[in-house]
Amino acid sequence: MKILVLTTPVAAMLLCSACAIGPKYQPPSVAAQTPAPTTVNGYKEMAGNDQWKMATPSDSLMKGKWWEIFGDPELNKLEELVNINNQNVKQAEAQFRQARALVLADHANYYPTIGSTPAISESDSGPAGSGGVFAAGERTQTFSLPFSASWEPDLWGRVRLSVENAADSAQASAADLENARLSAQALLATDYFLIAGADLQEGVLDETIKAYQKNLTLTENRFRGGVASQSDVVLAQTSLLGAQAQATALHITRAQDEHAVAMLTGQPPSALEIPVIKKVAPPPPVPIVVPSALLERRPDISASERAVAAANANVGIAQAAYYPTLTLSASTGFISTSMKTLFTWGARTWSAGPSVSETLFDFGRRGAQVASARAAYDSTVAAYRQTVLAAFQEVEDDLASLRYLAEEAQQQNEAVVAAQKSLDLELDRYKAGTDSYLTVITTQAILLGDQQTAVTVLQSQMTSAVDLVKAMGGGWNTSTLPSGDAIRSVGLASATSTQKLAQPRGE
Repeated sequence: MKILVLTTPVAAMLLCSACAIGPKYQPPSVAAQTPAPTTVNGYKEMAGNDQWKMATPSDSLMKGKWWEIFGDPELNKLEELVNINNQNVKQAEAQFRQARALVLADHANYYPTIGSTPAISESDSGPAGSGGVFAAGERTQTFSLPFSASWEPDLWGRVRLSVENAADSAQASAADLENARLSAQALLATDYFLIAGADLQEGVLDETIKAYQKNLTLTENRFRGGVASQSDVVLAQTSLLGAQAQATALHITRAQDEHAVAMLTGQPPSALEIPVIKKVAPPPPVPIVVPSALLERRPDISASERAVAAANANVGIAQAAYYPTLTLSASTGFISTSMKTLFTWGARTWSAGPSVSETLFDFGRRGAQVASARAAYDSTVAAYRQTVLAAFQEVEDDLASLRYLAEEAQQQNEAVVAAQKSLDLELDRYKAGTDSYLTVITTQAILLGDQQTAVTVLQSQMTSAVDLVKAMGGGWNTSTLPSGDAIRSVGLASATSTQKLAQPRGE
């Protein structure tokens, strides 16, 4: 009868183990008021823009090595080194492995804890302790070999929620790893095209310096012939020296950008030498995804969404504190005063029994913890929505930049052609003696400015194209985000494991 009284509440609690608590997770909407558009028309800056093609079907989406769309072998070689040597990527990968280890630790709480504490003790009581003044003391030895086990059944889902929280956090860490990788790759491409711009600018200046040198020689000859004034010679010298100074200043910018590329590829600056880039093609068409698909391609959005899921699990963990905790424990083993009889049936010992603990009064402590968890959840939801809105803004900004830069590039190229024609006419008039050299210098400065602006516009086009690729998530998508089961797999070395990874789930 006593056994029945003892086991009845325990059995009832075990039967309630299916009554898991905690709010069911639902991925938050993109924005509190307006859902994400599901067509390319959802991009404001796509209206009237034929610079970019639509990503339909999905096979045309960028995958993996997105930088190859620029068709630059040197850039391709440098980008490959990011995965191998970039220390920020290595740090993010180590943080993901750390987060995965926490999942394994929480998952172990599903199982009992088993231990053993073998011991040998020896005791000796003095003559007085043996009951007589002159009696001899007694020395005894005790040998024990106990085994103990304790288990806390997951009645209210505490373990389940903690595992979900850790798994969601690990998924967020995996997305952070991909975001770090994408950021490093995009920054390297940007620095590379800044170097390309500096090289093109130097090429323009080299041609200008040659032209200035010819004009200086022409002016000196005309001065010696008494046709030109000394001021014309000084003007020609000034223009030449100014162009040479600009070319020298470009070396500083190029060197710094080259050092930045070296750091991104995990090399000391002295180990990297990027050859002079003599030609850069205009940016290629970048596949554009619909706004709703953007949410699946941005690793930072995935990380924010997984953080929301982890915060949701935390609410359930806080609510579980209201419910009692059942612990089942048992111990068995052998104890004897002689090693010879330690493993005999008479030396056996065992004990077993459940225990229940419940907090009766905490004066609002658990309520405050639940309120704090819910506030933290609301905070992560707001952060998620802000991340999504920022992603849409970045895409719109880059679309606008590329749209108007394409128009500007065409206009600027026409300005260069016109300036060159004007300079040719002015040189002819100067040689004929109908115009002063000041007019030639002015026209040359206009041509140089137009040429430099054309290079700057091309450079901006390339960097904006890189920014657009980054804003759309590069070649990443949520299909590479590891599932909870994959994270718990010991064989998973990183977020880019070759094993099949499932889509992130909404519990």
